[in-house]
Amino acid sequence: MGFSPLDAVVSVAVLLPSLLLLPSPPPDLPSPPLPTALSLAERASQTLCLTVPAVTVPGRVSWFWAVPVALVPAAYYGLWARYLTGGRASADLYRRLWGLPVPMAVTPVLAFLSVAAWLCNPWIAGAAVVLAAGHVPASAMTVRTLAAQP
Repeated sequence: MGFSPLDAVVSVAVLLPSLLLLPSPPPDLPSPPLPTALSLAERASQTLCLTVPAVTVPGRVSWFWAVPVALVPAAYYGLWARYLTGGRASADLYRRLWGLPVPMAVTPVLAFLSVAAWLCNPWIAGAAVVLAAGHVPASAMTVRTLAAQP
């Protein structure tokens, strides 16, 4: 364990856009009741993905993974741009991309997994798996709730 500035920057870069929802969340954003275990997994994953990369020292750098490390966050920022330019509607947060359901939940998982591979850091990979287990199903439940709204 130790502080890794590079990993901390990656965490903040992936999680920072979510702060856009704090000052002005979409007015029609549903909050479906989540099972307790799923809610806990989602909150734990957010904490893990913010702290684990910052407090673990990376292994050897695997440069093969540099391209996904650059492209996946760029796609994620593109999805945020789609949301911001589309009128900040809830549907834009959860709209499919190229057939991928809940891409704004999947891309952070892919970003952390690619960073874990790039830096040969199994701890980040573990945090990404917890993120996948909590955030993706919670987002899918929100999509179902949005679809059921009149």
